[in-house]
This record gives sequence, C-alpha cells and structure tokens, in this order.
Amino acid sequence: MQFVNDKWYTLYHRLATGVALLVALATGVALFVPGMQDIGRQWGLTYVTLILAFFQLVYAFFYKSQIAKQGVWTTTLGTSLLQATTLVTLIHGSGKLDSWYFVYWMIVVLLSGVFGTYAVAGVFFMITIYYVSVVTDQITQSMPVNVRSGVIVLGGTLLAAIISHFIWRNQYKKQESQKLAQLSGMLANKDQQAEILIESIADGIVLINTEGKISLMNTTAALMSEWPVDEALGIDVQLVMKMKTEDGQDITPAEHPFAKALINKEKMEQTLKLIGRNGKERVVSLVVSPVVVPSKKDSVGVVAVVRDISVSRAEEGRRADFVSTASHEMRTPVAAIEGYLQLALNEKVAQVDFKARNYLEKALDSTHHLGQLFQDLLTSAKAEDGRLVSHPTVVEMGAYMEEISDSLKFSADKKGLFMDYTVGVSQDGSNSAVGGGKVIKPLYYVHVDPDRLREVVTNLSDNAVKYTDAGKISIALTGNNDVVQLYIKDTGPGIPANDVPHLFQKFYRVDSSATRTIGGTGLGLFICQKIIELYNGRIWVESAVGQGSTFYINLPRLSSQKAAELQAQEAANPLG
Repeated sequence: MQFVNDKWYTLYHRLATGVALLVALATGVALFVPGMQDIGRQWGLTYVTLILAFFQLVYAFFYKSQIAKQGVWTTTLGTSLLQATTLVTLIHGSGKLDSWYFVYWMIVVLLSGVFGTYAVAGVFFMITIYYVSVVTDQITQSMPVNVRSGVIVLGGTLLAAIISHFIWRNQYKKQESQKLAQLSGMLANKDQQAEILIESIADGIVLINTEGKISLMNTTAALMSEWPVDEALGIDVQLVMKMKTEDGQDITPAEHPFAKALINKEKMEQTLKLIGRNGKERVVSLVVSPVVVPSKKDSVGVVAVVRDISVSRAEEGRRADFVSTASHEMRTPVAAIEGYLQLALNEKVAQVDFKARNYLEKALDSTHHLGQLFQDLLTSAKAEDGRLVSHPTVVEMGAYMEEISDSLKFSADKKGLFMDYTVGVSQDGSNSAVGGGKVIKPLYYVHVDPDRLREVVTNLSDNAVKYTDAGKISIALTGNNDVVQLYIKDTGPGIPANDVPHLFQKFYRVDSSATRTIGGTGLGLFICQKIIELYNGRIWVESAVGQGSTFYINLPRLSSQKAAELQAQEAANPLG
C-alpha cells in the first residue's frame, strides 16, 4: 500500500462529508418541498440517494473513533467507497453517460490517488464496468448507443487517473522519505538517549569485547580508574581496571573478574579493590555479565557495573568497631554480675531463703542470656570484617562428632527427646562403606578449627532441641571422596518455605508463635555460616512445615595422605 500525509486524508474526508451533506439537503428539498419533484428527478435526487447520503453522514460521525481502531488510510477509504456509491447512483438517475455529475466524478478520480495507484486503477475499472452495463442495457432495449458520451467519460476518467497518479506519486516519495528521515532520527535519538543514560548512571559502566579490549566506558568509570575515556578505549581492561582482593592481595590475570566472565560466560559478583592509574585505592562492588546478542549463541563481550563502596565499607568498619568495643566492654560488668550471683547462690558462701534463691536464679539466667547476646554481637562483628580468629588443624570428624554428640545428649534428655548419632549412613539409610558383611567406619579428615566447628554444631543442636517438643534429634556423618557431610535433623514444626532463604541473614527470625516464646538473637545461624565459609564449606537447610528441619554442613574432605602431611607440618610447627 501507498500512503500520503495524514492531512490529505482528513481533507478528502471533509470534502466528501460536505458533498454528502449537500446531497442530503438537496434531496430532502426535492422530495418534500411541493413543486420541486420534477427538478429532483432531473438531478437524480431520490430516496435511495437520501439513504446513501444519510449513511455517509453517520459514518462521518464515527470517523475519528474508527481511525483509532483501523487507521486513517482504511477509515478514509470507507468514506471514499460510500461517496462513490452515492455518486454512481446520482449519475444513473440523471442522464447516465450524459450526466453533469461526471464533472465531480473527475474530481473524485483526481483525489483517489491518495489511496495509491491501485485505487486509481480501481476507480477507472469501476466506471468501465458501469459504461459496459449501460451500453448493454441500451443494446438490449434497441436504443441508440451514445458512443460520443462514452468516449468522453472513459477518456476523461483515464486522463484524470493518469494525472492523479503523477500528482500523488511525488507525495508517495515524500512520505517514504519522511518515514526514512523519522527512522533515522529515531535511531539517532536512541543512540543519543543511550549515551545520556549511560553517562547519567552514578555507577561505572565498562564494556569490553571478546579480546578484553575496552569498547565503552562512562565518565564515572573513568574517574574511578583515573583513565580518560579517550585513552582507555581500545586498551586491555586489566591495564585500566587493576584489581586486588579486598585485603590487598594481588590477583592473577586469570582471576581477574573480566577474564573469568569472558571464559565462563556467566554473571558474577565480587567485591575487590580498584587501583587507579595514580595509585588511589577504592573498594568497589562489581557485577560482570556476558553480552549476548539474541541472534547469536556466543557472547560478544562483557559489561560490568562498578560501584564505589569505599564510604559504606568505612562506615561498616566503624560500626563493627563500635559493636565490637561496646560488646567487649559490656561483657566485663556482665561477667562480674554473673560471678556475684553465682556466689550468692553458693550455699557455702551465702545463706538465702527459697524465695530469694528463686529470684537470684532468674537473674542469673537473664545475665547469662545477656552475656551470650554480647558474645554473639562480638563474634558477628568479627565475622563480618574478617577478624574472626581461627586456628585450623586436621580433625577426624568421626571421633570428633562422637565426642560432641555425647555432650549434646544431655540437653535433649533434659527435654525428654531422643538423640542418636550415626557415621557413614546417609539420610536414606544406606551405608556409605560396607565390606565383608560388616559396616566399616570411614575416616573423614577435614582441616578446621575444632573450637569454631563446635560452636556451629552446638548452635544447630541447641536450636533443634529448642524447637522440637517431641520426637528425636538425629546427628549423622557421611561423605564421599571430596566432601564430608554432617547433618542435624529434628522432628520439630518445620520452617515455612518463604523463610528458608533468609534464615542465615543477620538478625532474621521466623515470625511464629514458637519463635516469640523461645528466646534468641537472630545471630546464631549467621555466625554459623561465616564460620563454615572460613573453611570453604557450605551450610544450608531443607525443611517443610509439619515435617521438621534438616541442617546440612559440607566440608572439603582431606585424603589420608594429605591429612598425614598436614599433621606432620603441625607437629613440626606447633605454634602455626
């Protein structure tokens, strides 16, 4: 289809509507005013033309609403078809080929070019069919054929059609050129908008190609790296974006986040130190993602969002120092209060009546809880900023867990719960090592700080006991060649699915009647996760409401040879 500017369709519609209104008024006068009937018949003004003109006026009333649905070209074409039908009716009723309405018909043909070349050809085809039907009717009725009028009508229509084509052809070209210009403008605007958006982002944006060269960098990234944008473009990204670990350790080229993202073709997030061209260091958070074109499978580069978090890191450090200092200072008077309360409850030191003893025991419990809160705050602050003290050594988990489980059974027995401990058995009950009809307990070596790991196991076991009213607590140890797995399973109320992803967040507690009645700081699982991560391990939970919970710990397993080598090193250097 061919289109012209919308204003021409609007003008065409207004002209056609004006003519329809004029025809309706003239037909009304001819039909209903006495003495005008003869003039009406002479000009073909009949009830049919009145109805057609009325329909055209009704259509005009809904013109704008139809444009929104069908478009201006289609809607105006409807106006043209109604007008052509009315006009042919007038021609047929007012002298046929000798009708004066053919003058307006030529105007319609000239204007029909707004709908394209095919519309012009359609108008000529329409009048040709009408001419054939009139001549056929004249021949059938043995009437003389007016060849002269026919030639004038057909020739005039053909001439008007040719003129219409040449007039509107230029408008088609202008319209197409206008669309191309608009498209070019849109593309230019989009490029400009993209540039404005990238420059307006407060974070640094760096785009590299598959060769590791910088293709795009915004001003923020240039300020962070201390490289001007025009100098950084085309340079290897590892020269411009020099990185170190957060604690200042160098990273190898293969460990550089851009290199890893190019190789692995996966999104990665990391917090590192960015070393500027002039030596200024700042802590940055990076989100590096491969750039993938939808039509291609392979990535065409990597884009990184770099955020300067130096200020927030400094604030976190000051906050952690305050919490650490306050917790440490508060522990001293709390420990003194706890000590004096214990002395007051000691029958060899003081004599108190039953009622006073009850008060003192409650005070001692509250003081112990307060001391544990300060200890948790201190530990969590150290865990966050990497100051958590750890002295890893080779630990054989079978014997280690057997010793711990014996001490943990006391709290379970006190609540009337059964606790069992198994080695080498997975959750489905299958033995992980069997030979000669006997279960062989494998040796599970890991490299951890036994005191830190005890904190984790004790915390998980205490939680299981606290939240389980009846049933049992199962502690099991299993593994394979690469991993040692420990799990603690309870028969408690379970954890809602929407709470599970947040359990290891700081101060997070499941909102339920059980958690409101059972005390806690919301720091225990956070600390457990930080401790396990010290040893490249993983901790997670699987739970369902009404079915209990199972907390898993995976730790890297040492081979017997590796364990022996580390034990020899520890023996040779007992101070670490």
